[in-house]
Amino acid sequence: MPRILLVDDERNVLNSLRRTIHAMAANTFEGETIVETFDKPELALLRAAECEFDLVISDWRMPGMSGLAFLNELVQIQPNIARLVLSGYVDFLSELKAISRIKIFHFISKPWNDTELRLLMRQALEHRQLLNLNQRPSELALRRESRLTELELQRIEREQPPKPWLRRQTADPLELCG
Repeated sequence: MPRILLVDDERNVLNSLRRTIHAMAANTFEGETIVETFDKPELALLRAAECEFDLVISDWRMPGMSGLAFLNELVQIQPNIARLVLSGYVDFLSELKAISRIKIFHFISKPWNDTELRLLMRQALEHRQLLNLNQRPSELALRRESRLTELELQRIEREQPPKPWLRRQTADPLELCG
């Protein structure tokens, strides 16, 4: 059941995207697909702080806050969200920079092709799922290592309690020498 965030300053684009996604959802995704739309990126960021999304499809050029600025902030809130960008305007240099800096999965030109959109959404979600699976073992290893380190420190403290002079709090380090 993917949760999808759509951000575009044009209401008709949002409505069209929502209809397209709901029409393809039954054949493309397992379970119910939840789609939330925002015509103001700032409101989308507030919602992203409250709720985890699997995929964002954002317009590239919006008044007030560009797609790049929006995605930069969104990645700070939800680093693992899959990212697709809609763009009616092509600026290859900025697109290349964005792809490498904020890891945009793909740019989709407006008007989009429904088949291409479905394929890219599926691929972006699968890519996100693989990244999350790969990230879990390293997170578990860090937690395990952290617990072991903590247990090791507790064992050492039991076996060798700190010297009384180490516990003493003083403002003047020279007092320790006297």
